Amino acid sequence: MFRVLALSGLALCTQLAVSAASVDFVRDVRPIFQQYCYSCHGATQQKSGLRLDIKSEALKGGGGYGPSILAGNASESPLIELVTHDDADSRMPPEGQGPSAVEIATLERWIDEGAIWPDGVDLATLEDRLDHWSFKPVSDPEVPAVDGSDWPRGTIDRFVLARLEQEGLIPAPPADAVAWLRRVTLDLTGLPPTGKDVSEFLRALKDREAAYSAVVDRLLKSPRYGERWAQHWLDVVRYADTHGFEVNTERPQAWPYRDYVIAAMNDDTPYDRFIKEQIVGDATGEDAATGFLVTASVLLPGQIGRDGPSMRLARQDALDEIVNNIGHTFLGLSVGCARCHDHKFDPISAKDYYSMQSFVAGVEYKEREMHSRQAEASRKEADSLRQRMAEIDKQLIRFVPFARPRSERNAEALVSETNTSVDAQALARDLSLRQVVSPSVNIDCFAPVTAKRLRFTVLATNSLEPCIDELEVFNTAGENIAISNLGTTVTTSGDTTVANRHERRFINDGEYGNSRSWMSNAVGKGWVELEFTEEHEITRVMWGRDREEKFKDRLASEYRIEVASGEDWRLVADSTDRLPPSAATKESTPFRVSKLDNDEKQEANRLLEEKQGLHAKIKSAERGQIAFAGTFRKPDDIHVLARGDPERPQQPVVPAVLSAFGDVALPDETAEQQRREALALWIASAENPLTARVMANRIWQGHFGIGIVETANDFGRNGAKPSHPELLDWLAQELIRSGWSIKHMHRLIVLSATYRQSTAQNMIAASKDADARLLWRYPSRRLEAEAIRDCMLAVSGQLNLTTGGPGFNLFKQRGGLSGFTPIESFTDDGLRRMIYAHKVRRERDAVFGAFDCPDAGQSTPRRIESTTPIQALNLLNSRFTIDQAEAFAERVQAEVGEDVSEQIRHAYWIALSREPMHDEIIDAEPIVRQHGLATLGRALFNSSEFLFFP
Repeated sequence: MFRVLALSGLALCTQLAVSAASVDFVRDVRPIFQQYCYSCHGATQQKSGLRLDIKSEALKGGGGYGPSILAGNASESPLIELVTHDDADSRMPPEGQGPSAVEIATLERWIDEGAIWPDGVDLATLEDRLDHWSFKPVSDPEVPAVDGSDWPRGTIDRFVLARLEQEGLIPAPPADAVAWLRRVTLDLTGLPPTGKDVSEFLRALKDREAAYSAVVDRLLKSPRYGERWAQHWLDVVRYADTHGFEVNTERPQAWPYRDYVIAAMNDDTPYDRFIKEQIVGDATGEDAATGFLVTASVLLPGQIGRDGPSMRLARQDALDEIVNNIGHTFLGLSVGCARCHDHKFDPISAKDYYSMQSFVAGVEYKEREMHSRQAEASRKEADSLRQRMAEIDKQLIRFVPFARPRSERNAEALVSETNTSVDAQALARDLSLRQVVSPSVNIDCFAPVTAKRLRFTVLATNSLEPCIDELEVFNTAGENIAISNLGTTVTTSGDTTVANRHERRFINDGEYGNSRSWMSNAVGKGWVELEFTEEHEITRVMWGRDREEKFKDRLASEYRIEVASGEDWRLVADSTDRLPPSAATKESTPFRVSKLDNDEKQEANRLLEEKQGLHAKIKSAERGQIAFAGTFRKPDDIHVLARGDPERPQQPVVPAVLSAFGDVALPDETAEQQRREALALWIASAENPLTARVMANRIWQGHFGIGIVETANDFGRNGAKPSHPELLDWLAQELIRSGWSIKHMHRLIVLSATYRQSTAQNMIAASKDADARLLWRYPSRRLEAEAIRDCMLAVSGQLNLTTGGPGFNLFKQRGGLSGFTPIESFTDDGLRRMIYAHKVRRERDAVFGAFDCPDAGQSTPRRIESTTPIQALNLLNSRFTIDQAEAFAERVQAEVGEDVSEQIRHAYWIALSREPMHDEIIDAEPIVRQHGLATLGRALFNSSEFLFFP
């Protein structure tokens, strides 16, 4: 206060001493700004989003405070508050001597007089952020004339050659025909050509161009194409099968989105429709496509604090991930940079960011039922199969003996059953004892009894806290009366709650498996009580640790089941009449088939076999009925947040596109689905200056390893400039002209003379363009991790081409906190293409993770390409390499016999699509004779020729 009074006094003295003329901005104010403010709030940097060297920006103010200059009111202007602050740490400027009292008085007087800042006096000019090549409409460039007119095979080549001629460079000679075949096959399918492919191509070369075209058409029709090119897309959208963050739990139904992308690529879904389906596919029968909206990491409800601020922050983070995904993937813009303040480089305001957020403010990260025709058909099939399964279960129940709890058996029987001198084999032969407790399913039958409540008490477990995945109670009509949707309520002794995995409500929700189970909070004990809406005559209880048979721990080894109609409890079953674990038989049924007579055994085995087949069919039919594709509800009210803080909401916003690129805005009452539909239509419009350019660039990058724009996710002012801007616009226009056909773009590129060049070096060209960005040669690069693994499997003859469905395991855990133990040897499902692996977020594969395979933590628009010793060690010594090398050797021996020279020739032909040279045979023969053919296989797997595009 004293400081303010002193300053006011000084100001008064100054005013008396100087002329009564008004303060002049240029003469009096700007020098103060220049001396004290411009270093932090000028042309080079604008801390807190505040710029004071340009009128429009200064009066607008910074991102944290709003307007810093309130004309006519110096005392309330943040600018004066900051230069006069009592706290030295908050006073501006942060370093050095600040404005003098006289200078501060000048600023105050200027503001009180109306902060008059004449137009046209600024020393700096505000950069037009819209004056950027990618923000302008896509041009239709004129195809350039070139001197070397005999080289181009199409328009692409004319653009490339014109740039080469401009730099005084010439293209490399064409690649050998087989090298091109190998290149294009790896490029379009991620697998090497077979010997048959090579032979047929060489025979067809008599009609040269037709042979090339026929190869491309064949590859684009192959289902392997979609598997290859879907991986490029999944890198960008950071697809994974776990939720991420510290807990990193499994996301078991994420895979329908992965399968959707593969199918869309194979079907050549027009790219504009591909965009719309991923944003609003629930309106077009493509539910799985909307998995795009929720591909990012997310905190589960149990990982978020229950207080309001924590929940609001988590929601903001979830929405931010969706907006970022849309911005990077489709628009090539870092829209998320405007979450806390206006974008520092691109014409995207904080209001723009939150307006974009409003389009998706009704999206939740959850699983939901799919409603496509295929899903509905599968659902009906599964329901029919379950009805038959229920009929079989009713027939099998007659083979299940009644429980004989301890209270119902005589002393002699108790002595016999508890005699420790009786060994396990003797107990197993004792036909009076029921089947041992099973981790999967147990049935306790008893005479009909009237009950309003049932209590299941665990007395001991095989380990840890008891866990039950479903507790079912059946009445005399064979109906499960315990299920929650009938109104049955649950109480327990205590719970260990893990969100979306172990919750009390899961014990009678009708869904099986560890991820829908109840867990007690006490080691070795606990109880669950069910109360029905009315009394029922019940006759059996079914329960298990994990009906999906994945987990065997936490199993109730000792238990009792009691019922009550009034206050008194009655024991109806317990574990005392079951075989102990030590006497377990190979029978996995809820009853002991060995106890049955011959006719009963035949009938039981027939029913059990049919049930097993039905179970497999049901699992198959259930695939794709549920997808982690988000759920949609009434949208949140969205406000601009000061500095991105959910606790500091400012003005509300409505759904609106980025103001610099369009004027689409919707009323606040617009329904949730209509919001996303409007957003999708704007993005997928041919008039959008970014969409076609971004995708054309991604396609180009997939073929040459680097895009025309190197920063494929950032076409903004901070991104790289295009190496061939006219070519990029021509490609974007061609994508639109073709009906947004991605396969059409592939054909143009891989049949071009540019793509057909060899990798031959040219020292003069390399001195001017070391990275071959101007494409004076084909820029060879290493295969991606997935392609290396797939090629090894293809060469060894082990590749399993089964498509779709849940992923195979790379680790012994499908999610969790830490300590992911890799699987080293693979069989059956584990020999599928790597795109079908269960991808654990932020956990790289033990062998191929070394080859720069992204971990889905962030969007990966372009993979880095490193060279490390670990890569060679993994490809020489890993169990996977050894297994495939041995399988490769067995394949070669089976196909050509025991002649070593023939084995070497055949191995080279399969792995590298060529005959070995004479010197290579001489070098390889003693190795094969001394160390075996598998050693040659390991050497070929490590060769640059195997690992690199030719």
